[in-house]
Amino acid sequence: MAEDVGGEDPQKLKKMSAAAYDYSDDPRWTEYWSNVLIPPHLSSRPDVKLHFQRKFYQRYIDPDLEVEPMSMSSSSQSARSPSQTAQSSSSTTPDQPRSYSSGTANRPAGSSTAASSTPTSLRCDRKTIQFSVNAWVFVVGVLAIFPLAPKNISNRAYRLSLMGTACSSLYSLYSLYGKPRAWNLQAVQVWFQSVIITKDFMYLIYCLTFVTSHLYLKFALIPILCRALEDIAKFLRRNFSRSTLYRKYLEDACVWVESNTTTLSIVSSQAEIGLGFLLILSLFSWQRNIIQAFMYWQLLKLMYHAPATAGYHQNVWTKIDRSCNPLVQRYAPFLNSPISAIKRWWLR
Repeated sequence: MAEDVGGEDPQKLKKMSAAAYDYSDDPRWTEYWSNVLIPPHLSSRPDVKLHFQRKFYQRYIDPDLEVEPMSMSSSSQSARSPSQTAQSSSSTTPDQPRSYSSGTANRPAGSSTAASSTPTSLRCDRKTIQFSVNAWVFVVGVLAIFPLAPKNISNRAYRLSLMGTACSSLYSLYSLYGKPRAWNLQAVQVWFQSVIITKDFMYLIYCLTFVTSHLYLKFALIPILCRALEDIAKFLRRNFSRSTLYRKYLEDACVWVESNTTTLSIVSSQAEIGLGFLLILSLFSWQRNIIQAFMYWQLLKLMYHAPATAGYHQNVWTKIDRSCNPLVQRYAPFLNSPISAIKRWWLR
């Protein structure tokens, strides 16, 4: 009995620790799960979520945990109901040889592999398109903030980077959530409620807010560049880890980016909140845009409450409140009432 306990598989203990970990209280898990590109019908399955929880645990908590690759063949076989099997067998025409159907039935592994290759290739295609757009956005965004670039080229690159991120976010939303099941109010409302809390939707509104404005706030490119840099690093590490060129020139940078995703998210949230105050200051200039400022502060309110960004934004707002509240109490106590009213609206 002692030998059994002492010789227990350490990987089994690690998997038990990963299963017992409280993912709901870790903002990194919310960020990680929101960036996983899988079809909606798979994201609701417990085994799929467990697989990505183990990958998250391996990445952030215990690198020694071994995570087996997720088998798509078993999921494709379990997804076939008996009625579908009977329907597929009954749909065989009399002109087809009987040996063909029986041979197909005797090869479940091969058929499931062939069936599972299609969604995998589609996922790779989607990720490749996302990588191409994000790489283009990053290059154009760096050109936009380059201090020696001509003003007309810099402004055009600024708009192109925002438009590229908007197109990338829109494509990601369509790939993951599709379109509403029906074009009626109830179906559109259900679809919109599932989309509005995603980072892709928030970045889509973010880019549309600034690309339609006559203000050129290069500060707005900081979250765009952080997002593009993170997606580029993930794609390169997953697909070019065996490349000599990657190992020689890009591996260290990609490892640094993936190990500092929390820092990039904090920097992005600070820049997004700072832009809100810049838009308030712009209301006192001839370039003021009241509608843009109002829409952007509604977006900041959404970012404060949405699970994908709530942890970082709430942390920044807490620091702001901790720094400003003593100054208000000391020098401007008459602002307590309007600030309390704003907080009630903000937390509503």
